[in-house]
Amino acid sequence: MEKAEINELPRISDRVTFIYIEHAKVNRQDGAIVVSDSRGTVKIPVAMIGALLLGPGTDITHRAMELIGDMGTSVVWVGEKGVRQYAHGRALTHSTKFLESQARLVTNVRSRVDVARKMYSMRFAGEDVSSYTMQQLRGHEGTRVKRLYNELSKKHGVEWTGRDYKVEDFANSDVVNQALSAGNVSLYGLVYSVMSALGISPGLGFVHTGHDLSFVYDIADLYKADTTIPLAFEIASEFGKEDDIGSITRKKARDIFEEKKLVKQIVEDLQYLLEVSDDEKLEGEFLGLWDNKLQLVSYGVSYTEV
Repeated sequence: MEKAEINELPRISDRVTFIYIEHAKVNRQDGAIVVSDSRGTVKIPVAMIGALLLGPGTDITHRAMELIGDMGTSVVWVGEKGVRQYAHGRALTHSTKFLESQARLVTNVRSRVDVARKMYSMRFAGEDVSSYTMQQLRGHEGTRVKRLYNELSKKHGVEWTGRDYKVEDFANSDVVNQALSAGNVSLYGLVYSVMSALGISPGLGFVHTGHDLSFVYDIADLYKADTTIPLAFEIASEFGKEDDIGSITRKKARDIFEEKKLVKQIVEDLQYLLEVSDDEKLEGEFLGLWDNKLQLVSYGVSYTEV
């Protein structure tokens, strides 16, 4: 099968948010990856996946990775139950305009604080935080999240003693903490896939710093209160430790991300935070064609010679 041209690739907003695979072999057949495990074999059209999460016991061929790279699908290697991110593969990127804006904003103290304030303002429902210091913002956020945990604990009748988990011992956590861990990693994978598609550095964070996924954590924190946190308490009220909490959480998280059209929201929020001008904004359309006169023209259009 020949490599797809850029104008033939699906928009990332049209793709499945993510697919998690563990204890399986991944190969390639034409334009699909073939996943085989003890239950059988399934073909997955890789161009329709935003992010592929590879868990323990997964063997993947070079040919499969070649196809995944050509299709612009992000690959994230994660731990058992999908609760730890070890590494990621390079996704398809053809523009540096987002990266340039990100680098400009994060390397200036004033603009970096301004972007951080914008992030917190988005979480605080439009509250004016223009005069808050970073310390005040963190304290305000801590209070908000603590209140949310307590409200959800009462609503669902789930005991909450605090965020307590060990990356190396997922099963030893209580159900709500297991669900939080699994849901958050799924969210990180989705945010990372959008950043990769836009050519944004996942490591240049404005609130978090010093980690290769700092900006992923920054952006994911914008959505946890509406997605993974309430989902974790809902799951804890319905399931017990004998259930496969990791799998249950990932499936429900995937549905929530799709229902809320989170990919589109992430694109819009990143453009707002990185101060992308109106004439450069993308509305879920990640691909374009360069023109020496017009600079950028729409993809997916037949430009016949005149």
